[in-house]
Amino acid sequence: MTSDPVIFQSILIFGAFIAGIVQGATGFGSGIVLNAFWLHILEPSAAISLNIVSCLFVSALPIFKLRKTLNFSKLKSFVTFGVIGIPTGLLILTLTEPTIFKTTVGLILVLFSIWKFKSKNILINFKSSPSLDKLIGFISGILGGFAALGGILPTIWVNLQRLPKNTQRGTYEPFIFITSIAAVVSFYFAGFLNLDIFYYFLKVFPALIIGSLIGVKIYSFIDEDLFQKVILGLIFFAGLVLLLSLIHI
Repeated sequence: MTSDPVIFQSILIFGAFIAGIVQGATGFGSGIVLNAFWLHILEPSAAISLNIVSCLFVSALPIFKLRKTLNFSKLKSFVTFGVIGIPTGLLILTLTEPTIFKTTVGLILVLFSIWKFKSKNILINFKSSPSLDKLIGFISGILGGFAALGGILPTIWVNLQRLPKNTQRGTYEPFIFITSIAAVVSFYFAGFLNLDIFYYFLKVFPALIIGSLIGVKIYSFIDEDLFQKVILGLIFFAGLVLLLSLIHI
């Protein structure tokens, strides 16, 4: 944690700007980027709370801007159980020792992304099923409530199916938005959303929006192959952030 106010403000706002660009360009990853920056300057509960609120707003704008482009047909089966999983994740955050959880999830994400990069020419013919989608949604809700990383599993799942990028994004980005609403409500009633969080959010909001608008412009220039690589890179980065964040526990 830094005591220098200039460094603190710079990390806070620059992290929000980069997260906005990433979210706008890919529909995913703002929570990962914000954790990477904010866990270094804020206590975990404050960083995750601010992250949850930021993810809600930074995912809303790209969805609205791209609403005529994205395919939302696969979203429904994930969402309900994702919302249910949010309070469970919050309970884990407040009552348990997070080291084992973070280590396990971090290692899985790193190993998965490396494997996918190594086996990029192997086609995996996964077919979605309502039961599996619900399970993935529930576990994703837990991850969202625990570490503001609720979009990771839906992203991995649609990536494994090698769906078109507009279908992938039309599944996991609205999932992130809807579960973020549930997370904000849960965090509010749990007492995590105080005036300090609101004050920090007002500071980062312009950077989130400007970054998101830039990212949306970038999205139209990303082809399918590059999109897959960027998503896998973000998943790898998410795993590293979780593992590195253990240093602060």
